[in-house]
Amino acid sequence: MSDLFIVNAEVRADQGKGASRRLRRLDNKVPAILYGEGKDPVCLTLKQNEVVKSLENEAFYSHILTVKYDGNEESAILKDLQRHPATNMVTHADFMRVSKDHAIHVHVPLHFINEESSVGVKMGGGAVSHQMTEVEIICLPGDLPEFIEVDMKDVEVDQILHLSDIVLPKGVTIAALAHGEDHNLPIASIHKPKGSKADDEEATEE
Repeated sequence: MSDLFIVNAEVRADQGKGASRRLRRLDNKVPAILYGEGKDPVCLTLKQNEVVKSLENEAFYSHILTVKYDGNEESAILKDLQRHPATNMVTHADFMRVSKDHAIHVHVPLHFINEESSVGVKMGGGAVSHQMTEVEIICLPGDLPEFIEVDMKDVEVDQILHLSDIVLPKGVTIAALAHGEDHNLPIASIHKPKGSKADDEEATEE
């Protein structure tokens, strides 16, 4: 599994928009940058096909990566990714160095489980709606989860789950909640679909 999170790169000597365009057009490579942890930024190039393959794995977005270049190996996370608006091809990647002693802010995906067997769906005939599919967390690199599960089993019709309802792994906090109750945003809910049988019965009674 760890082999999936190795980024092989080359140091990029030519910089600027013109050089980046040539890399993408002629060499099918992606310009990138590695920065952070008080070190000088390093301009890199990646092979487009290797980047695309890595991005097929959801965990690549929220995992500690090993960036290899010119005999160096550095731990980093994928901080930003730019794509062409028309072709969706990767046009630039930002990697941020991480240290085991320094907390990081990372967006990780939410995996919703037991939706079909939830009380609101199975017993109440409701439908699940997702307000969020990922969440920004704060943790040390060693505590970084690939995803966070949200159990929908006991959620009832017209019930809304918020950020504060997420059961977090040890050492992980949610960034938004540090800013107060106003930032305790909804993440998922179960409601009766409009036009459902129950709605029709209520309308008839009225």
